[in-house]
Amino acid sequence: MLTTRNHDRDSAGMLYTYAVVSRRSGGVSVGVNLNPNRACNWSCIYCQVPGLTRGQGPPIDLERLERELAQLLATVRDPDWLAAHVPEGLRRLNDVALSGDGEATTSPDFARAVEVIGNVLDQEAGPERIRVILITNGSRVQSEGVQSGLRRLDELGGEIWFKLDAGTREGRRRLGGVAVPDERVLQDLTSASALCRLRLQVMRLAIDGRPPSAAEDRAWIDLVREALSRGARITDVLLYGLERPPQGPQAARLSKAPDLETFAALVEKELSLPVQVHP
Repeated sequence: MLTTRNHDRDSAGMLYTYAVVSRRSGGVSVGVNLNPNRACNWSCIYCQVPGLTRGQGPPIDLERLERELAQLLATVRDPDWLAAHVPEGLRRLNDVALSGDGEATTSPDFARAVEVIGNVLDQEAGPERIRVILITNGSRVQSEGVQSGLRRLDELGGEIWFKLDAGTREGRRRLGGVAVPDERVLQDLTSASALCRLRLQVMRLAIDGRPPSAAEDRAWIDLVREALSRGARITDVLLYGLERPPQGPQAARLSKAPDLETFAALVEKELSLPVQVHP
């Protein structure tokens, strides 16, 4: 039985595709893992990938990806499979998500993989077109190849879930392992949202029992406000807390933050952006 606490990439016995129950999607998400080498260009403090290394995704066997995705989509559409593997109330196929063991856009075949996903969905016999989601840290948005993939994602009616966990450079270093300057965040948000529908994804957690400070929260609000003023088209905010156990060396220091609803109310008040809360 799949659960929100177990996103095992080997659940389907495939290299590139797997099925999970997603809190944010509210159903079954078919994951596409372009980082089977467990390499990522960031090192998030709350990462749930065991044995993560710093690096980039490898070249992809696109024919194998196409076969696996078509097979798994057919499997998860089977009512008997859903009844056997998915909790009641979540037994629906919701999306295909580029979200695996690292940053998908670091793969040299990212754009071609998006094209493969589109081809498979074009051949699908399902009752409605399912969403395609890219979950990303946004670090490769300025790459021409990534932008090509994002344009294709937009043609598929897809969306970007852009990770923005902290409002300060130091906060981003602490949570993501990379001290991304504010100006780079603003450029990447503006560029990405011009290419495809974009939602902000925010992990909120406590470190040593302490949630983010009021100053950090204010910096996040100010940064997003500046992005909006520069023309970034942000649809809404997906605010979520720890659910699956972190695998990194600082895992014991991390816990659920108690104030997700409070921060959500602040975002809605200050920025007039809808917020979905997934504690």
